[in-house]
Amino acid sequence: MNGEALAFYSLATVLVGSALAVVLTKNLFHAVLWLALALTGTAGIFLLLDAEFLAAVQLLLYAGGIVTIVVFAIVVTERLVGERISQTSRNLLAGAAAAAALAWAIVSTVWQRPLAMVRPPMSDDLTRLIGDTVQTRFVLPFELLALLMLAGLMGAIYFARPED
Repeated sequence: MNGEALAFYSLATVLVGSALAVVLTKNLFHAVLWLALALTGTAGIFLLLDAEFLAAVQLLLYAGGIVTIVVFAIVVTERLVGERISQTSRNLLAGAAAAAALAWAIVSTVWQRPLAMVRPPMSDDLTRLIGDTVQTRFVLPFELLALLMLAGLMGAIYFARPED
């Protein structure tokens, strides 16, 4: 087993373990911390796939930004409610059955058509290709996403303001 396979299996173990901890942890704040670990592990998988731009976006936008917003929302909500918020996982058996069925479908598909063992070479700079695509073909969804994030930020500011 080479170093890349060892890194992949290590990251996969961290990802599966932290994803299970997100779902099964009763403390909502701890669940968000486990989510941050899962998102960071996903960035590690992107690095193994030579997708540095996607790894950076994963870390900055999701593991940094989204987790910060969720922690902020938990703190504000607990302050408004006045008590500690916990989550309860309902229908664990149904969720486990659905996850097992999805895992079976993925594994059976991979067994029927195995993946190539040799990675094809990159023909161009991936970061430049993504940037050109976002700024030409996907410019409208990109701008709409910016407006959506602005609306979310304005809503967070509204709810976080002190009551007069």
